[in-house]
Amino acid sequence: MDFSLAAMKLFCVQLKDARQISVSPPSLVLHGIRFQRAWCQGVLISSPNEELLLLDDGSGVVELSVQAESKPQKLKSGMYVMVVGFYIAGDPPQIKVHKIVDLSASPDRESLWHLEVIEAYKLFYSS
Repeated sequence: MDFSLAAMKLFCVQLKDARQISVSPPSLVLHGIRFQRAWCQGVLISSPNEELLLLDDGSGVVELSVQAESKPQKLKSGMYVMVVGFYIAGDPPQIKVHKIVDLSASPDRESLWHLEVIEAYKLFYSS
């Protein structure tokens, strides 16, 4: 993984427009910006048996692949979380999570996230 590429702040719906441009090292492009890792925030949804984790940010849903060593002990449905990880395009889209943080206790977290993504686009992603 190329850690010189910043994690791109995205809404889940935007992930479907990302296209793979390189296999080794794996990288994607969205609106002309090359990236490997996606940074998303939203409400955690899980399957009845807690095996499948999904992130819903209001714009779409993405599947989360979380390894046992990076999975917090008290991860449960309804939590508002931040995830950063390698994006894997496909059906369903998936983020291979290397960082997950519970932000449930933070006030105004969701509205601030929407503003952060918009600001990132204005400052860094648009020409």
